[in-house]
Amino acid sequence: MVKDNGSKYCFKRSSFYLCPMSTPLAERIRPQSLKDYISQPQLVGPNGSITAMLGSGMIGSMILWGPPGTGKTTLAQIIAQESGRPFYTLSAIDSGVAAVRAVIEKAKKSDGLFSTQNPILFIDEIHRFSKSQQDSLLGAVEKGWVTLIGATTENPSFEVIPALLSRCQVYILESFGREDLELLMQRAIDQDIELQKKEIELKDTEALLRISGGDARKLLNVLELVVLSDSGNKVTITNEGVLKKVQQNTVRYDKTGEQHYDIISAFIKSIRGSDPNAAVYWLARMIEGGEDVKFIARRLVIAASEDIGMANPTALVMANATFNAVNTIGYPEARIILSQCAVYLATSAKSNASYKAIKDAQQAVRQHGDLSVPLSIRNAPTKLMKELGYGSNYQYAHDFEGNFTPHEFLPEELVGTRFYAPGNNARESSLRNYLKSLWKDKYGY
Repeated sequence: MVKDNGSKYCFKRSSFYLCPMSTPLAERIRPQSLKDYISQPQLVGPNGSITAMLGSGMIGSMILWGPPGTGKTTLAQIIAQESGRPFYTLSAIDSGVAAVRAVIEKAKKSDGLFSTQNPILFIDEIHRFSKSQQDSLLGAVEKGWVTLIGATTENPSFEVIPALLSRCQVYILESFGREDLELLMQRAIDQDIELQKKEIELKDTEALLRISGGDARKLLNVLELVVLSDSGNKVTITNEGVLKKVQQNTVRYDKTGEQHYDIISAFIKSIRGSDPNAAVYWLARMIEGGEDVKFIARRLVIAASEDIGMANPTALVMANATFNAVNTIGYPEARIILSQCAVYLATSAKSNASYKAIKDAQQAVRQHGDLSVPLSIRNAPTKLMKELGYGSNYQYAHDFEGNFTPHEFLPEELVGTRFYAPGNNARESSLRNYLKSLWKDKYGY
């Protein structure tokens, strides 16, 4: 018998813990072994990296990065259970430096320093840890007192300090696919002790899948809501019935994941669609929900380059200035700066030409591999390299009229390939004419 996080007793039956009805369905059917874990074959499949790690017994510190409801917490618990290691858990929301140090001291006393079975310290939402909190983990991770498993919905490159990130392997978890979600629903219906009390017919799944957005926990929450809100012993799940019951129980914006990705998607698409009114509305939804100011500002920087680009290069300067300003000022005043930037980006001319250029160039690299750099534009720091022709016949642009000469800079296999195609806006139309005057018909400008 074990205790769940709510200090309610759960009884183990087969590979699952059966808990009281007050425990959510997602917790009641949480798998306890890899063989029962659904999805993420790249990590836990027969050839998965975590499967191999468990097989070798060498568990290293790691960051599990993925959207909400993709099984990060479950995977951490399974790793601890199957490796036979003590398991300590902290939530970044309510754990300060003192709490981190207290757990590390407990881990040290469990002889983790002198055993290959050192304890696992799981930190949920590690991206919410401050720099000082993350710094407090460094020594314990480096000395092997604990094996750290951090879970995050945010890019760890931005949210985890470099010193800690360098000591961890990052594993990416993907949103659940349709087959995985349908399997999960059927498992819940077949194996959960509470749902078994009703005769459930899963007639339609489209609405449940669409609402979940690939979030397994959200799917199970909605499934449980639909089933338990029906007073009859027989429950037929239809798309119409699901939508009706979910609309009656709609919750506010949840920055921890329920509507997190939907709202930011609506925000960015409103900017891309040149609608400042909608952009400000969705911004207000995030601000009222307490969204991390850095999260919003970072998306504005991306949008400035991806959706505006060379149509208005100042947009990137504006967005970057916004990012720096709101991080310095914080709420509530930061809302004004965010609003100004959102309106500026929404009302700016749009172009995704730079985004498409790098996307097409990367595709060319994957298709053609590492093509040779033309000899004329290679670096020639040594005498031997010069004798081999490195840098020979290079034409220095500033030696020519207009600071231009039609030299060849692409590998031979890609001569004449155009990656950057200027968009249809005033600035890029001017750029198109300029490039055409330089390169004539070479790139089809």
